Amino acid sequence: MTVKVGVVGAGPWASLVHAPVLAASPHTELVGVWARRPEAAAELATRHGVPAFDDVDALFDECEVVAFAVPPDVQATLATRAAAAGKHLLLEKPIALGLPEAESLVDAIDAAGVRSMVVLSNRYSATVRSFLEQAQSFDALGGRGVFVSGAFLGGMFATPWRLERGPLLDLGPHVIDLLDAALGPVVGVHATGHLLGWVGLQLLHESGVTSQVGLCASSAVEPSRASLELYGRAGVHELDLTGATGAAAFATLAEELAHTVTSGEAHPLDARRGLHLQRIICDAEAQLRRT
Repeated sequence: MTVKVGVVGAGPWASLVHAPVLAASPHTELVGVWARRPEAAAELATRHGVPAFDDVDALFDECEVVAFAVPPDVQATLATRAAAAGKHLLLEKPIALGLPEAESLVDAIDAAGVRSMVVLSNRYSATVRSFLEQAQSFDALGGRGVFVSGAFLGGMFATPWRLERGPLLDLGPHVIDLLDAALGPVVGVHATGHLLGWVGLQLLHESGVTSQVGLCASSAVEPSRASLELYGRAGVHELDLTGATGAAAFATLAEELAHTVTSGEAHPLDARRGLHLQRIICDAEAQLRRT
């Protein structure tokens, strides 16, 4: 059984991931595209043989699930509307620009009784899932995550909201999510560094262990660095994330999206997961802005 999905957004990420993945999966049917730039929506829709919509609410009427590939502030507003219309949601991270907006979105999802998933892309990778499964039996003393790239120096990820808010809001959800999954829930954060440069985090986990995070998207390092390391008395459990996510991971995402919608079961990477990460990130961001 397939579910009907509409895409909101027609930028590079929608063109490279959302539209082709949802069109190709046997579990989803792409039914249309809406974007703030009608010409971009028309181009992407034509590429996949589906209609472009001038009215976002008209797109909502034609689908069961709305997949978002727009800036976080736009996503939070339109996803709240979609949830109120009874539509399930595929959300990008972060789920909003600020904590109040993220909380309001989750409240709207709960009130509507719809399902949601967040595109924490690494978590749909078989390699990452195997690493996290093994982490459950690894007696860790602590851990470290490093995400460093030159993404903000130019290209598809050098977008206004990223350049204004820095790597914490963009890369933070990925690495905090992974360390949280590997070492237990994060219950505290201490942030150092510069919001638009290098961000350092120390995370306190419910288990009592701590982990460190290094984030930067303004270093002309090639290739980019993305890794996770857990250290324990037995040695190290580590993961290179630079090539972890690809076509297979996004195929898994589409399959699990369809299952979530048709079964009615909550997905572990739902909007509440996104809200948990947003609370940590907003706490860290507030600390950096005070320094």
